[in-house]
Amino acid sequence: MAENTLLIALALVFVLEGLLPFVFPELWRRTMLEAVQLSERQLRIMGLASISIGMLLLLIFD
Repeated sequence: MAENTLLIALALVFVLEGLLPFVFPELWRRTMLEAVQLSERQLRIMGLASISIGMLLLLIFD
């Protein structure tokens, strides 16, 4: 059961990651061009923020 849930969650990540380039390819391209210009520190802070928000949502909805 747990491995099935993990695979479903992973599949949803792929779906959500693919939505923006599919629906708004030019916006996605501009966003990626801006992202590669960020410093390593800025990228790490964004990653930490994303992890923190995800964990908080898991705690709230679980």
